[in-house]
Amino acid sequence: MRIGIVGCAGRMGRMLVNAVLDTDGCVLAGGTERLGSDALDSDLGELVGRDRAGVPVESDARLLFQRSEAVIDFTAPAATLAHAALAAELGRVLVVGTTGLSSDDEGRLREAAERAAIVYAPNFSIGVNLLMALTERASAILADDYDIEIVEMHHRHKVDSPSGTALGLGRAAARGREVALDSVWCKSRDGHTGARPRGEIGFATLRGGDVVGDHTVMFAAEGERVELTHKASNRAVFARGAVRAALWARGQSPGLYSMRDVLGI
Repeated sequence: MRIGIVGCAGRMGRMLVNAVLDTDGCVLAGGTERLGSDALDSDLGELVGRDRAGVPVESDARLLFQRSEAVIDFTAPAATLAHAALAAELGRVLVVGTTGLSSDDEGRLREAAERAAIVYAPNFSIGVNLLMALTERASAILADDYDIEIVEMHHRHKVDSPSGTALGLGRAAARGREVALDSVWCKSRDGHTGARPRGEIGFATLRGGDVVGDHTVMFAAEGERVELTHKASNRAVFARGAVRAALWARGQSPGLYSMRDVLGI
């Protein structure tokens, strides 16, 4: 499968390049970077510290989509929407790991998925997606006698908060209780907030150092607490999951899919 990487010179982009090169059945179709990037015209293999791949870094996303069967995108919301439009126009698989998309952005992604197979997930780690499934199940079993708190920590450079993964865990917990997350969430607390409302799903955000990603879902009740935790120590787990999603999406009908579809959870 010919796979292209947009934003290939970033930390995640380089991981994705390596994952494609290391996966049987995959060929690196190319990579793009924004105009003015120092990485432009570099060989993609040399960019990630490997032997020459014979594929240069370019700036034209349309050309990349034309010669790819699938494109993986861990960039920024505005760029992702432009790439979704290209995937819809050209009928290419698109794998989206971009975080920070608004509800309107997600609506536009769904529109593009009417003409292309798009896999969109807040996290492509196999372990995190298992955590989401367990969170939904636990939330359904444990009544709202159990308070739900989601704690996440990432490196100091992360720009969105709470993380996309934390919000995904919140959605999973809300599904388990058959409620809408935005009707019960509390994203921050400060000052004299009063007692915690029954059924609230709380979030706590920590930032510092070079933490790749830690997420814990707590179910706290009188006399006991259940905690489900996942810790990522290397971004390669996200890249491998994204490549797995691209391979799975080949041959799928147009639609908006998740990693739960990919993994059959």
